[in-house]
This record gives sequence, C-alpha cells and structure tokens, in this order.
Amino acid sequence: MKKIYTRMGDGSVVELSDSELRRDLEEGTQDAAKRANIPPLSEDDLRRLVELYQCPDKSVGVERGKEVVLSYDSGTTKFNRANVSVSKLQSLQIYERMLGADTMEMGHMDYSYKAAKHIMWIEQPEFEQALLVTIPPLFYGAMPNLGLYTQPDGPCANPMELLPRGKIREARAAQEEMIEHAVKDMVYVGSVMYESGADGINFDTTGAAGDADFLATLRAVEILKSKYPQMCIEMGMSGDFILGMHGELTYDGVILAGLYPHKQVELAEKAGVTIFGPAINTNTDKSCPWNVARAATFIKACVENSHIPIHANVGMGVGGIPVTETPPVDSVSRASKALVEITRLDGL
Repeated sequence: MKKIYTRMGDGSVVELSDSELRRDLEEGTQDAAKRANIPPLSEDDLRRLVELYQCPDKSVGVERGKEVVLSYDSGTTKFNRANVSVSKLQSLQIYERMLGADTMEMGHMDYSYKAAKHIMWIEQPEFEQALLVTIPPLFYGAMPNLGLYTQPDGPCANPMELLPRGKIREARAAQEEMIEHAVKDMVYVGSVMYESGADGINFDTTGAAGDADFLATLRAVEILKSKYPQMCIEMGMSGDFILGMHGELTYDGVILAGLYPHKQVELAEKAGVTIFGPAINTNTDKSCPWNVARAATFIKACVENSHIPIHANVGMGVGGIPVTETPPVDSVSRASKALVEITRLDGL
C-alpha cells in the first residue's frame, strides 16, 4: 500500500497509511470540538482533507478564484533575523515587488509597544518615506507584551515571582497596574503612527501574557477607535485560548480566561477591531494532518461567528504549520489551502 508523505508538528518527515491519515484527521477535529464546545468538521470537509494529503504534489494551491489576502506581521524585522542586511524600506519593497504581499507592516526590531514609544521620532519619518515608495496598505505593528512592564526593567512587580510564593492578590494587582501602562503606550504609538499616515495598526501576538494582555489590547483598541473612527485595526492572537494568568478579568461582562477563537472575536468586534487573526498552536507530537484538522475546526467556528474579516495566523508553529525556523513548502501550502477552502476565511 502506498504511503502518504507528510510531516510531524516539529517538521520531521513521516509516512502515513490511508487509515492512519483518516484517524489523525478525525482525532484532530474532535480535539478542537471537545475543547471549545464547537462542531467538528463535516464528513465532506474530512474527505477534502484526505484528498489534499493524498495528493503527491510537493506543493498545492487553491483553485483559481478562491485566492485570499496575504498579510505579513513583523515584516521589517524578519530579514534582520535571517541576517539579511537590508533596510526597513528595502525589506518592504521586497515584500511588495518580489513576494506579492497584499498588505505590509513596519515595526521596531524589539517589536513591542513599550520599546517603540521611545523612538517614534525615528519611526515617523521612515514610515512616511515608505508610504511614498510602496503601493499596498502599510500597517504599523508591535506586540502588547505586558511582560516588559515587570521589574527590574519595568515599573511593576513580577506576577510570575509573586504567584509561586502564594501572593495571588498581589500578583493580580501587579497585572492590573501593567494593563494601565500598556494601554497608554499602545494608544500613544497607535495615534502617532496613524497620524503619520499608517493605513492601519496591528496588535500582534495579543494575549501572550494571558487575560491581562488581552484586556489591555481591547481597551487600547476601544480608545483608538473613539479617537479615529475610520482607523483599521488588526488584532492577531497568540494561541488557541486566553490563559487565565489573572483569572478574574472581564470585558463587557465576559470573563476573558479560557476564551477560544470563536468567542475571542466577539469581544474584538465589540472593541472595534477591523481584522481578527486567530492563532492555533501546533502540537509537535502530532502529525500535520492532525494539526491542520484541529486548526480548521477552530477557525471555521471563528469565521461563522464573526462579522469582520478573519486573517488566520499561518506561520511557524501556528495554523497547522510545523515549529521550524523555515517551514517546508509541502506543509505550508497544504495548511493554507485547507484553511482557505474549508473555513472560508478572508486572509492568511
């Protein structure tokens, strides 16, 4: 019997039989359905995934007419991380003219709002120059990154040091203080860059520090939209569900801890988010088909529950993509095609 070439979540090659492939797809969708209390993929969806992974082609693509928007977060930092010596302006031109990006993003190398606020006087003229020589919508982006507000580098006590000592009340108070600092920084940077001509602001890896991180971003979005009603705001998440690092924080009466993408997007919409990016973490101990079926289940429910465009995070370690520095094209193309054609999202 011919084996199906695929990969594990860590990028290593594995060969599956037809029955093993079907088993992994069914287990992946059932895992997501059980965790988030959402419907699993339909039998037709599973059949399409089986055919997708049985296809012997190295890379695959969507049918003509089913293409979606391709957006890129942290665009100007990735070339530097790969030790490619190009300027921010040059990297944006590469994304536009060589990679065919539909939207682009400029950001500081530290990629956090706390760090970016100190160099706005440098970022503004560079951003304005980029607008003059590029055509696609150009965003400014960074991470909320509440961890930067803890001592010794930040003003707040570190909740991760307080919690092991049983100081739960103090840890929660520290997180609430961190929220206030983060909101001010995100609103400041967002305002400055929007007034400098940014087509949109991106809050990337939202929720990485848990429910306080998510709440701070929702509040910042709310303030920015009240100041600039036409502002386009993209919110990209950090994982499947919101970690309850605080546990008691709410937004619009909803407890944030434990929310999955189809519920995250509801609050993002209420705050004023324009584009929502769910992020589904890859399990390195499972196959790519398992991970893709799981990601598609979460994202399909998110799309069906949303009234704003959904641009799923599909990159290293999220969206069914292996956790490798340079994800292999066979896995990336299959995950992309599956999410586009099964979940009917708006962008990747």
